[in-house]
Amino acid sequence: MISIKKLIERNGEELFRASLDAYRLALGAMGQSGVEACPPLGCTLRQNLLRLQGALSAESTAEVLEETGHKAEAEIARWGSSAADYFKQRAGEVKELMVILARTAELTGERDQRYSRQFHEFTGRLEAIADLHDLVLIRDSLVKGAKDLKVCAETMAEESQKSLARLREDLSVYQARLDDAERLAGQDPLTGLDNRRRVEASIECRIGLKQPFSVLLLDLNDFKKVNDTCGHLAADELLKQFSSELKSGFRSTDVVGRWGGDEFIVVLDGGRQAIDTQIQRIARWVFGDYTIRVGGGSGDAGSRKVAVSAAIGAAEWQAGDSLRTLLDRADAAMYRDKRSGAKAPAARV
Repeated sequence: MISIKKLIERNGEELFRASLDAYRLALGAMGQSGVEACPPLGCTLRQNLLRLQGALSAESTAEVLEETGHKAEAEIARWGSSAADYFKQRAGEVKELMVILARTAELTGERDQRYSRQFHEFTGRLEAIADLHDLVLIRDSLVKGAKDLKVCAETMAEESQKSLARLREDLSVYQARLDDAERLAGQDPLTGLDNRRRVEASIECRIGLKQPFSVLLLDLNDFKKVNDTCGHLAADELLKQFSSELKSGFRSTDVVGRWGGDEFIVVLDGGRQAIDTQIQRIARWVFGDYTIRVGGGSGDAGSRKVAVSAAIGAAEWQAGDSLRTLLDRADAAMYRDKRSGAKAPAARV
């Protein structure tokens, strides 16, 4: 009986730990989903859920789990409400633009009808001249009609210029808003690099042009250790620093993006030689020691040096390659490099 009891207790503990791990993973996944669904608001949700995740440990009680569940529910509810307001505002801006365009069209129609009546009256006066026999009256009628026509044409031109200027001004404002929205939609909210959607669009564009280009996939080595030893916020800071260095190592025409998690992607013009040159440049200038702050401390006591490297997979586009085919070859090359045992980042004082 004693051994059976111990077996039950041991299995119960294993079940609790497995459930706790699943719970923590779910919190992280919900935070990442929030970022992808609404980038401008998702980072706050992700950070708050990661804090809740970090507070859970093997010693957590049922009360702590229940309290964490309530807090997570509240965070998600707040994010959902904010996201709904955000998308409602975006929809309102589009609606406002449509109202302006409709009003402009309406005013143009009213103006055209007004001047149509004036031209109709002018035509009527010209037809009436045909019944006149006095040359003086004919001359006076023509002069008056010409003056009226000139004033009408000048007024039309002036009103048209004002309408066009007002429309251009309104459209420029909304074009700026749309440009900002498009930029945010294609940007990774944490690092500022291009996100997966924009990178894929860039690859498809290059495939359509049928010009030589290559893809590099990078996967940071043992990045999970940085998360576990330094915390998620410090790990996020490391990702931002690495992203900045990676971006600076390429040309403005190259595309540098965050593929997801601790994976990055670069799309660069050129073939095999360009790939080899850039890999050497990354190893020399991007890999190395990074200093991050941990635990909210100040001074040297709150900082750690982290040696960062990554497995790199390269693939050169070949005629007939699809987006998926090209990425699969780069991904396979990256995992071959990963299995070869490249240097891994290690947190140290």
